Amino acid sequence: MFTAGFISLIIIVILVIVALMILFSFVPIGLWISALAAGVKVSIGTLVGMRLRRVSPRKVIGPLIKAHKAGLQITTNQLESHYLAGGNVDRVVDANIAAQRADINLPFERGAAIDLAGRDVLEAVQMSVNPKVIETPFIAGVAMNGIEVKAKARITVRANISRLVGGAGEDTIIARVGEGIVSTIGSSEHHSQVLENPDNISKTVLSKGLDSGTAFEILSIDIADVDIGKNIGADLQTEQAIADKNIAQAKAEERRAMAVAQEQEMKARVQEMHAKVVEAEAEVPLAMAEALRSGNISVKEYYNLKNIEADTGMREAINKHSQEQSNTSSDQ
Repeated sequence: MFTAGFISLIIIVILVIVALMILFSFVPIGLWISALAAGVKVSIGTLVGMRLRRVSPRKVIGPLIKAHKAGLQITTNQLESHYLAGGNVDRVVDANIAAQRADINLPFERGAAIDLAGRDVLEAVQMSVNPKVIETPFIAGVAMNGIEVKAKARITVRANISRLVGGAGEDTIIARVGEGIVSTIGSSEHHSQVLENPDNISKTVLSKGLDSGTAFEILSIDIADVDIGKNIGADLQTEQAIADKNIAQAKAEERRAMAVAQEQEMKARVQEMHAKVVEAEAEVPLAMAEALRSGNISVKEYYNLKNIEADTGMREAINKHSQEQSNTSSDQ
């Protein structure tokens, strides 16, 4: 049987163990010891304050130790404030260390601002040391003689730390270089000039200061490949000729339709006149009969008129027959 004193002792020991476990889980003693071993002076109260401010002590103390070992003068408050702002503390410290090794002026506040702006500050520092090559797709331009020329360029850029915040990115560089290539090809009188001296494109484009307002500094622009495309001038002329032909055909069809309409109108008029003539001829016998009845013309005069008409018809028939015979003789 355990005595009451022994049981109380066990309970006290258990409570002490639980209290120590809670203490060690809330207060990162191991991290505090690591900081002291690295020569970084951090108090237990500071670590507890980080816990209360919902800051992960490991994500602040670890980078602080690296910065201290690299000889950087960075405080706990700077790292903690950057963490609370949603930044990547470890990446900013790594960038500061890389910048110090490369003799690049990069204060912690600027690196933190670049990180919060959404850019990879460590990659930017590395790009300042080791420039990056950006390759453009084939960019097509048309020379003055109508021949299409395609060129591909390689742009060597270096990050400009002072313009990383608010500066334009790689897409702007590619667009500006493409515009310069198209302009240079378009100002060439003959496509062979571009093929013979592709370096003229590089010199012309590089002299325009295309890196203005961007986060990069253009070191060189090299033409990697030049190719001949379509004969745009000939294609345009062909299309223009086809369009002119279609227009001419449309106008000819319009004139034909108008001629047909005029012909139909003339036929209608002729038919109308013929109908009037027939109508007038039908009235002649009636008028003649009325003249005979009224005594305006005698029977003898009527027969004389008929004889005259018969003689006229006979003469016309004889003339027509003679003309046909003369035409036949001339043809033989």
